[in-house]
Amino acid sequence: MVKVLCAAVAAALAASAAHAQIKVGLTLSLTGPAASLGIPEKNTVDLMPKKLGGLDVTYIVLDDASDTTKAVTNTKKLITEDKVDVIIGSTTTPNAMAMIDVVAEGETPNISLGGSARIVDIANPKTKWVFKVSQHDSLMADAIAVHAKAAGIKTLGFIGYNDAYGEGWLVEIKRSAETAGIKLDPIERFNRTDASTTGQTLKLISAKPDAILIVGSGTPAATPHKELVGRGYKGRIYQTHGVGNSDFLRVVGKDGNGAFLPAGPMLAYEQLPDSNPIKKVAKDYITQYEAKFGPRTTFGGHAWDSYIVLDKAIPVAMKSGAKPGTKEFRAALRNALEGTKEVVGVHGVFNMSATEHNGLDNRGRTMFMIKDGKWALATK
Repeated sequence: MVKVLCAAVAAALAASAAHAQIKVGLTLSLTGPAASLGIPEKNTVDLMPKKLGGLDVTYIVLDDASDTTKAVTNTKKLITEDKVDVIIGSTTTPNAMAMIDVVAEGETPNISLGGSARIVDIANPKTKWVFKVSQHDSLMADAIAVHAKAAGIKTLGFIGYNDAYGEGWLVEIKRSAETAGIKLDPIERFNRTDASTTGQTLKLISAKPDAILIVGSGTPAATPHKELVGRGYKGRIYQTHGVGNSDFLRVVGKDGNGAFLPAGPMLAYEQLPDSNPIKKVAKDYITQYEAKFGPRTTFGGHAWDSYIVLDKAIPVAMKSGAKPGTKEFRAALRNALEGTKEVVGVHGVFNMSATEHNGLDNRGRTMFMIKDGKWALATK
């Protein structure tokens, strides 16, 4: 009788799990200045499986229009009205930073796609609920400084977004440049919506730095780039991983040739050795993406990595016995995400902990250059 009862209970639990459903909310920048980043993220959602961790999944996608206020409004709606189990997004650092208080109050795990390490700064207790799958700006700043030092660069100019993304990068490149013995000067800023950066460009050129770092994302980053080249700047130009999409290549055109940037290895996975585990994962994703939507982007890759990380964490959270749709499950999922170990994504290998909610190491960065309007591995 006891055995029969246990078997019945086990069958009931299995049936309950089989019919459980995960709700994944996403707030992405599908319009506005960051649309060239958010659209490939939304395209990637369309490729995501209809099951996560073996459970049925519903994806709820909202457009935050590249606006911090809208990102906060969307986050509140997803938590209070849609009652999602986890939120992916937003696309940009300012939006992601604005969401931190909301997800902490709602005790809902958040996998951010923004770039700044400050999104998961452990000095802020509210980031307990926030994880991110894009490379830290600190990791990429170090790559630029090492590359520039090897090229004999002594002075580096800077022009970056006048927002949290730009300021975060400025902090990190100051540190990296100082370590490499490179002087950072002059420092200029621009807005995502600026149609021209003539004043800043002229100041940079007159200072004659050996190289200039442009800290932007998507197509707006092409504005200072084209003006520097058009006004005759002959030094080296660096961009960040924020420009890793075909729209940037289209807008910057031939002026982009010769520029360098650090990005995830997926941009040119074909050139990775077969022994690199990232190669197979990147190939599987990019083959699907390019067949349906066209050229690959690093931003779509971040969205895909959020799926990969969730797919591994959900079965672990289910072992707690908590059911999706409950406060207890959200807490269990947060704990499972924090325990992510050696999970291979398209941008690198994730190892998270209580003090590290990103977990990408040097395997998550590769130096590229733009050659003939395409991404190519940098050789020097």
